[in-house]
Amino acid sequence: MVEVYNKAIRDKIPEIIERSGHKSKIKILSNEEFIRELEKKLIEEINEYLYLKSIEELTDIIEVVYRIAELRGISLDKLESLRINKKNERGGFSKNLFLIQVE
Repeated sequence: MVEVYNKAIRDKIPEIIERSGHKSKIKILSNEEFIRELEKKLIEEINEYLYLKSIEELTDIIEVVYRIAELRGISLDKLESLRINKKNERGGFSKNLFLIQVE
């Protein structure tokens, strides 16, 4: 039986598939192509988190975000710096605030 996935995967997945006694067909994409596929993967991982509420899914989301940033030329240090700057300017989400309306 052949299962078709057509999606971005983690680097060690082909080895894991082979160790399980199966064969895989993979293609190495250009950075531009892979960014598009990672953006689809991000949506997939977000949906999985929303359905399962699993911390493991949050780690998948972070991994995808890190790789997208890297492919866009943003280091993890720069990404973290941007996050901190935005948090300092606009705040984080620690107060559980919910905006109802503005007059």
